[in-house]
Amino acid sequence: MKNSSSNSALTRVHSLLDANSFVEIGAGITARSTDFHLYEEETPADGVLTGYGLINDALVYIYSQDASVLGGAIGEMHSRKITNLYNMALKMGAPIIGIIDCSGLRLHESTDALNGLGTIYQKQAFASGVIPQITLVMGDCGGGVSVIPALSDFTFVEEKKGHLFLQSPNTIPANTKETCDTASAEWKSKYTQSIDFCGTEDEIYAEVRRFIGILPANNRFSIMQEPCADDLNRICEGIENASSDAALVLSIIADNYDFIETKKETAREMVTGFLKLDGMTIGCVANRQNVTDSEETFPAVLTADGANKAASFIKFCDAFHIPVLTLSNVTGFESSFESEIHTPAACAALASAYASATIPKVTLITECAMGSAGTIMGSKSLGIDLVYAFDSATIGSMDGTHAVKILHEGESASFIRQKAVEYDHLYNSAASAASRGYVDMIIRPQDTRKYLISAFEMLATKQESVKYKKHLSI
Repeated sequence: MKNSSSNSALTRVHSLLDANSFVEIGAGITARSTDFHLYEEETPADGVLTGYGLINDALVYIYSQDASVLGGAIGEMHSRKITNLYNMALKMGAPIIGIIDCSGLRLHESTDALNGLGTIYQKQAFASGVIPQITLVMGDCGGGVSVIPALSDFTFVEEKKGHLFLQSPNTIPANTKETCDTASAEWKSKYTQSIDFCGTEDEIYAEVRRFIGILPANNRFSIMQEPCADDLNRICEGIENASSDAALVLSIIADNYDFIETKKETAREMVTGFLKLDGMTIGCVANRQNVTDSEETFPAVLTADGANKAASFIKFCDAFHIPVLTLSNVTGFESSFESEIHTPAACAALASAYASATIPKVTLITECAMGSAGTIMGSKSLGIDLVYAFDSATIGSMDGTHAVKILHEGESASFIRQKAVEYDHLYNSAASAASRGYVDMIIRPQDTRKYLISAFEMLATKQESVKYKKHLSI
């Protein structure tokens, strides 16, 4: 029988976990079925290592598929090992990490393999919102197996060897792998919202360790806070000049300038991720207009992809008691045929995510919060606890020029200009919004960090009763 200690599955586990911390469970399990000549094959550990260990001294459960055993294909006992691991992780309230390197379903076992895959789906659904689920795609992950990372909270794909696909590129009509490799990490990262990070194996291990270090172990505990060595009153010099790159702004205000971005290659006009403020884990949602040190720019509009990305992230944060910070900088909705099809439903998802979340919620308006898009992007009316704004922020239903042209149709250009200035002063300034209670405080950009820390510390004991219902119907 092959020695599993030398295979890549175990090497990957040891590379990710703290040194000497891995304890294997179910090492003696092999395939039970003898159908279709399976008895002729050796199946040590039935092609998947399962066990537990530590990351940064925190308990995690982990499974790692062994592609050298029947291609890592999922069968009856293989899936049973994974579902048993889920049972333990749920009981102990610890994150679970899956390392996928799999040729698909084990054809030798047919419906037994299909049933096994279905039981993995079921356990993932049970675990959703209870413990963090992280999937690492280190080899092939195709067909029904590609649903496993989709059911996870965070997915990491090895940039060269990782292949994530429902159908292989060559089976898509009028396409070939050479024309468009729809299974590649690069393509999936850009065009789907299923990948948080792609890179080398070592880069992935480092990034996963960062995630485990900032995420709660489960949904049972209150807001996490750890000792912070960074100055709570640190001045955020130059932050107003960086406001169009939300990722940079979030890095500036974060403890030790450390911001972890999620789903970073897709819907890049919307930034989501985690940081710490005075040692407290905070989820962040923000509009972005450009990427620093890049020519990449985005209009200040709310898109369907951006709204869906933000809504999904807020729901994760709400499930795990992670407060949410929103940086609002939006002038309206994207204007396109695609937007007409998809944006209303996506914005409904985002609005309901904000309105339904019972966690502490703080919004900072950095430049603009205009029209319905500004309302959907974390406004006071959706139940946000505190709304801050920079003094130069524009907040209102429509810019003065367009509003006056509608209100005073047919008037001269000079009249329009004069009235537009008056309209902007009366209705579109941060001071005007504050006078009506839609902004709680106008702050100086350099004081952003200290005000946000104060806000989230004040809100840390927030309790909000929710009328019973199973879930939203939208």
